[in-house]
Amino acid sequence: MLSEEITRRLGPVVLALTLLLALSGTAGSASAATSCSQIPTVYGIPPWGFHTGSYTGERSFAKGHGEINLEANTISGVICQQDRAGTIIMSVQHHLVYHSHYAVMWGFPGNIMKIIVRVRTSNDPRCEAGTVGHATLFASYNGVRSDSVQFFFPATCRDQDHLYHGSLVDNQVPPL
Repeated sequence: MLSEEITRRLGPVVLALTLLLALSGTAGSASAATSCSQIPTVYGIPPWGFHTGSYTGERSFAKGHGEINLEANTISGVICQQDRAGTIIMSVQHHLVYHSHYAVMWGFPGNIMKIIVRVRTSNDPRCEAGTVGHATLFASYNGVRSDSVQFFFPATCRDQDHLYHGSLVDNQVPPL
């Protein structure tokens, strides 16, 4: 009898504590992750891909990867960029605008490609889903680390115009 009374009274308390612990664990992991965490960082030599360095303590960062067919002049993929204005996730439009194995940027030779991106999701109030922009990806070669990724958007999304350049940027742009 006494054990039934204890179970009856403690049951709701145990349930409430269990829910509280479960919710606090979920909130902690959600706040530690960024929206860009759903886009994996690709290391090594993918068909194409990049990341702009450490995501901790940076004012803004970006990463992306995908498939490319230089013979057909086509590309696909996903890019995420996060800054103080918000996070945007972009899809890469099918047509590869430009690519070259003989580019020079920042005074160094490398591979370059220019692509069209479309904002798929956004929590930046000034940069709506559907906005079309451009990106230029440059990967230096011959042992030099002077890679860059630059985004260009129309005026309504100008907060997301960023240039990432330097030794922290790791960019894989395929040769011809």
